[in-house]
Amino acid sequence: MTSSNKTASFPIFLLMGFPGLEKHHSWISLPICCMYLVAITGNCTILFVLKTDQSLHTPMYYFLSMLALSDLGLSVATLPTMLSVLWVNHRVIHFDACLVQMFFIHTFSIAESGILLSMAFDRLVAIQNPLRYTSVLTNETVIKIGVGVALRAALLVFPASFLLKRLEYGRMNVLSYSFCLHQDILKVVLSDKRISSIYGLMVVVSSMVLDSVLLVLSYIMILKTVLSIASRVERVRALNTCISHICAVLTFYTPMIGLSMIHRYGKKASPVVHILMANVYLLVPPLMNPIVYSIKTKQIRMRIFKSLLKRKESTMAS
Repeated sequence: MTSSNKTASFPIFLLMGFPGLEKHHSWISLPICCMYLVAITGNCTILFVLKTDQSLHTPMYYFLSMLALSDLGLSVATLPTMLSVLWVNHRVIHFDACLVQMFFIHTFSIAESGILLSMAFDRLVAIQNPLRYTSVLTNETVIKIGVGVALRAALLVFPASFLLKRLEYGRMNVLSYSFCLHQDILKVVLSDKRISSIYGLMVVVSSMVLDSVLLVLSYIMILKTVLSIASRVERVRALNTCISHICAVLTFYTPMIGLSMIHRYGKKASPVVHILMANVYLLVPPLMNPIVYSIKTKQIRMRIFKSLLKRKESTMAS
């Protein structure tokens, strides 16, 4: 009995790559590495442009910088274990390291949801009360919103890590993905996991679900305001300021809903399908957000072009 308890108190987790495709992991890693490279480079570029261009120091772009930071954090949190599994087939991760990774993945995901909601509020104020925009969304208010979003995410996820720490596991535990997620860790728990399951559901409802409902309500109010504008040109211009944000919302929530549906109704589906959906959920938003905002936002696009042009001219001069 003592030996069993001692063994269970030091659980080891095995991460999963793409089952049945282990021989092709090196090839599979190529597009994944490209996605990580584009995501990290793109978000760093967005942050650099927003920092160096004084004309972009406005609430809308402050929220965009928060989104870029969240995407960057999400990419960095999953990158080490993803590449260790695909490159060198190193699947072992210790319990504490797994909890730390899980904490950061879910914290950044919930933070991103909160930032997207904040950006919807920003667009609502800009369209409904353009004359009061700067007085409502002052720098102090934006900082408070950003800190509140980050604290909410961290404080919601931390108890989940603590609850998982108190549960019992086997000596070796095989996970479903090449990174640690709360719902995946719960699958290998040997003791009563009802409290952790209920708390996990409460976290999802009080963050992602609540944010998505408020997002829908925000856009209903935005549409009502836009449709009340007499000029068709002004209506199109107002809606055009929301296009990038709508793309970011769809990019974030669509894979999340797809992953939830696969977990709920796709139990007979191939494990590769589950792994692919989980990878899409964590990789696509950090990849697509900087691309969308660079293409759709003229100020950012022109600033990037100018930087590239200066670099080209300096290279030619040297």
